[in-house]
Amino acid sequence: MVGLARMGIRCGLSADNDNNHAIAPFWMCRMTSHPIAVFDSGLGGLTVLRALRERLPQEDFFYFADTRFLPYGDRTEVFLRERGVLIAEALVKRGAKALVIACNTATAAAAEAIRAAIAVPVVALEPGVKPAVALTSSGVIGVLATTRTLASERFQRLVGNHANHHRVIAQACPGLAEAIEAEGPDSAQVATLLDTFVAPMAAAAADVVVLGCTHYPWVAAAIARRMPPGTTLLDTGEPVARQLERLLAAGNLLGGGTGRLTVATSGAPASVVATVDRLFGEKLKIEHWEPR
Repeated sequence: MVGLARMGIRCGLSADNDNNHAIAPFWMCRMTSHPIAVFDSGLGGLTVLRALRERLPQEDFFYFADTRFLPYGDRTEVFLRERGVLIAEALVKRGAKALVIACNTATAAAAEAIRAAIAVPVVALEPGVKPAVALTSSGVIGVLATTRTLASERFQRLVGNHANHHRVIAQACPGLAEAIEAEGPDSAQVATLLDTFVAPMAAAAADVVVLGCTHYPWVAAAIARRMPPGTTLLDTGEPVARQLERLLAAGNLLGGGTGRLTVATSGAPASVVATVDRLFGEKLKIEHWEPR
């Protein structure tokens, strides 16, 4: 710590660091008490956050919902890559010791660029095609995801590397994530969209369905009701939590927190308070934060 300070490198991080100090990777400083950052385009990543907090109760978390640009699925790949890197760099400046990209669309467009841009551990979501292939008996798996995720080169590579001779029903779900947030998981609008999007997988006799968007676990029970009995639904929250735990342990970054949670949005906090309360089941103070 003293040696780093003498070199003009600062370990303490905040939103107003001056330009006279470089930022050190946290494993150099052993700043285990710093929070883990989690970001998504909206509030679907709260499903991942819940899994992270359950597995890592002695960690502090900073959750950022980039609602000003929701939905990410309608944005260009160039925009998502540039926005993702900007957010990641700002989160490191703010104090993150690790980053979870809790958005399949952001992962598809920006994960590689984010990993190249920052020097803290990064865990990124992607649809669970590989475990789905290991679980299927029928040889048919379904993937529910945003249009942008399914069109990405990363997803095509995932299928090419792991699907082998299995049939993959890749079903784009435009509007579903937005309807879950705006209208609620039990709304008539969400039910109508699920009727449309789940039907092709049920008709194809898929016996494993991958929930390829962090919003979709909120409607897992409704999806299951539209599939044949015994269908397995795959959510990536728990595997992401295990991978983050491994990376933190490898970097001697585990623990040091008290379970504190901070939630911020790039949009208007008042516009997301009710949604957070409804989906997450906790009344939380929501901050406004703009990555710079």
